[in-house]
Amino acid sequence: MDRAAESAADAGLAGVLVAPGPDLVYLTGYRPTAITERLTVLVLAAGRDPVLVVPTLEAPDAGKAPGAAALTLRDWTDGKDPYTVTAPLLDAEGRFGVSDNAWAMHLLGLQKELPSTSYVSLTEALPMLRAVKDAHELERIAAAGAAADQAYGEILKVAFAGRRETEVAADLAALLMRFGHSQVDFTVVGSGPNGANPHHEAGERVIRRGDMVVLDFGGLKHGYGSDTTRTVHVGEPTAEEQRVHDLVREAQQAGFEAVRPGVACQDVDRAARKVITDAGYGEYFIHRTGHGIGVTTHEPPYMIEGEERPVVPGMCFSIEPGVYLPGRFGVRIEDIVTPTEGGSGARRFNNTPHEMAIVE
Repeated sequence: MDRAAESAADAGLAGVLVAPGPDLVYLTGYRPTAITERLTVLVLAAGRDPVLVVPTLEAPDAGKAPGAAALTLRDWTDGKDPYTVTAPLLDAEGRFGVSDNAWAMHLLGLQKELPSTSYVSLTEALPMLRAVKDAHELERIAAAGAAADQAYGEILKVAFAGRRETEVAADLAALLMRFGHSQVDFTVVGSGPNGANPHHEAGERVIRRGDMVVLDFGGLKHGYGSDTTRTVHVGEPTAEEQRVHDLVREAQQAGFEAVRPGVACQDVDRAARKVITDAGYGEYFIHRTGHGIGVTTHEPPYMIEGEERPVVPGMCFSIEPGVYLPGRFGVRIEDIVTPTEGGSGARRFNNTPHEMAIVE
């Protein structure tokens, strides 16, 4: 919380306002049992003690949060205006960073009470607030990645042909939970032509022999994210399918080898993209190479052209190039990685084989 307040001051902000969600969990450990219309907000400002404004009926739970000892709780009861309770905590003419998932009604309520204040999203103002993980966080991300790897190892044993995508997706979700995830965020199962849609949601299509199948899945374990993608084939692939898969595998490796402390995020994207472009498939690689991961499965930094921010040890992000041939099939391979100390390269948090697995 001190670091967030100081970072806000360095960015020219009067403070930070944090609503229930990933930022509040990250900063205080407090996760309300229900997010409702009642205002809950953490107020951080350099040189001041952090204050958590909560509804009176939720104050007992807030007082048990891991970060509660460092907080002053300011509660308000139904029938009172929570914005008049919060307003004295803010600089009446200040500019504040606000967590991205804050409700508009709460922000508008504060603006009405303090019309000279202004606000900017934390992603815009402090994009690196959660980006660099400490040793404890890296340990949790490693555990989440290992659990996802275990799930992948088990899904290769199930039947694919003759089953709906939704059935395989349910198997994946159950495996993630079996291996310690508390939350499953996504289970993409894109078979045949559906694999050419990077964010295809598992549907009712029946998987057939001869299909390429993109498996992209992840969620949270001990509060930190997993996210991995492998592309399998039902029966033996054609020469073209194997060639495209080998190309994506080479691109993923090139992106990984580009990672080292100090290199720009965009250079990781460029390294992976060059392999695919040089092979004549550049127009079919239609998304960024990677995204950050932490207490959410997508967060800054992003491995994309134009992002000149350097990667540093402790950042955790995906490398996930893909080729998507409309109406035919798609291939994506994804690992979560982190730069290592000393400038020598990177560490993978996913360690399952990149070679195309054959399933039945």
